[in-house]
Amino acid sequence: MADEQKTQEEKTVVVPDKFKSIVAEIEKMSVIDLSELVKILEDKFGVSAAAPMMMAAMPAAGNGGAEAAAEKSDFDVELTATGENKIGVIKVIREVTEKGLKEAKDMAEGAPVIIKAGAKKEEAEEIKKKLEAAGGQVTLK
Repeated sequence: MADEQKTQEEKTVVVPDKFKSIVAEIEKMSVIDLSELVKILEDKFGVSAAAPMMMAAMPAAGNGGAEAAAEKSDFDVELTATGENKIGVIKVIREVTEKGLKEAKDMAEGAPVIIKAGAKKEEAEEIKKKLEAAGGQVTLK
């Protein structure tokens, strides 16, 4: 967590010339003044500062959901069921996660369980193929 704070503190933002004077004025303001300014801008323009974040977090409805899934680049590989060949599934879990026998066995027996979180699309599909070939049932989330 300290590393995350450090990364955020080191982050530099390049401000376009057309906004430099506005940003300079905002930098001089206190947190209370900034809060008041945000409320005034929200009322003046009929918007919410939280709206873009909420819209990004909300899943699209209908066909838009399929498009959102197609654009997704990171997937969680979830083992939903071990199937008949538990030993084969445990071997694949060990290979993919580099965990020990006990941890892999616990994961296989604890299905549904996330085998790998945040895997790239190609990697997630490869893991899914391996687990399904071993007899497991897998869902990509």
